[in-house]
Amino acid sequence: MRIGVLTGGGDCPGLNAVIRAVVRKGVSVYGHEFVGFRDGWRGPLEGDTMPLDIQSVRGILPRGGTILGSSRTNPIKIEGGVDRIKENLVSTGVDALIAIGGEDTLGVAKQLYDREVNVVGVPKTIDNDLSGTDYTFGFDTAVNIAMEAIDRLHTTAESHHRALICEVMGRHAGWIALHAGMAGGANVILIPEKPFDIDRVCEYVESRFRTRYSPIIVVAEGAHPIEGQIALQAGELDSFGHVRLGGIGEVLAKEIEKRTGKEARTTVLGHIQRGGTPTAYDRVLATRFGLQAIDAAHEGDYGKMVALRGTDIVRVGLDEATAELKTVPASRYSESEVFFG
Repeated sequence: MRIGVLTGGGDCPGLNAVIRAVVRKGVSVYGHEFVGFRDGWRGPLEGDTMPLDIQSVRGILPRGGTILGSSRTNPIKIEGGVDRIKENLVSTGVDALIAIGGEDTLGVAKQLYDREVNVVGVPKTIDNDLSGTDYTFGFDTAVNIAMEAIDRLHTTAESHHRALICEVMGRHAGWIALHAGMAGGANVILIPEKPFDIDRVCEYVESRFRTRYSPIIVVAEGAHPIEGQIALQAGELDSFGHVRLGGIGEVLAKEIEKRTGKEARTTVLGHIQRGGTPTAYDRVLATRFGLQAIDAAHEGDYGKMVALRGTDIVRVGLDEATAELKTVPASRYSESEVFFG
């Protein structure tokens, strides 16, 4: 078989580990041939490929990002996009496609499978918001990066008696904020799933200052206040219809200063969370996903996504994997509230 591989959506640590596992097992165990499509769905859309063999994946296990490149290209929104992809797969001799990505990338994979394209999905997102899998690779690395930043913010906050706000990624799901905030000892954690009360946030800030310690607030980029409390500006949309977020940390800092009289500063981690070398956990998980993905492709078990259930790697339908986002349950968030203030 000749199998295509692509990485779509936002990059994250561990992508190269998947590519390496797919190619190493696919070539050495099954004798398959591989071709890499560049920059997500743009690659098969435009027929832009690169060689993908054992030599090309040597040494990439610890590297962040993706040797294939990525993009947020949405072929479904392009007239004739699906037909162009099917034509290019035929012209490049590709029998099956392994798509590594998150909600948007695998959503496209599901639609292509519905139109008779042989696709296997691998779940990737630092947000950990894909249903069907307990964890996605990239999440553990992002949490550890955010946790280390929060650890560092504690010391400078104490030195200057400031409220420090750490804004992390998380459009619709607050998993990074929740895990990093709990691991880093944050005094307030704000997530998209639960609109926050700015008055209550300020009470927590003042309570923390009364203990002669400085508050650390971790906020997901998609967190928002109770309707009507603070006016937020809407951003432009990407090709998948998502608003480009960012800025809630600065809004919070201004409101805290205005309401409490305490100095507040914001640190936005942004793409730092996506970069650098993956943790050991993400390297192992990504490798196991890659090994199972090539097994599924070899067996012709298409329309599936490999997933982590407990400690086992299983296969679930792409329809189940993309049916809904996996958001933070109220019960998990309530655990963190014990430490607020």
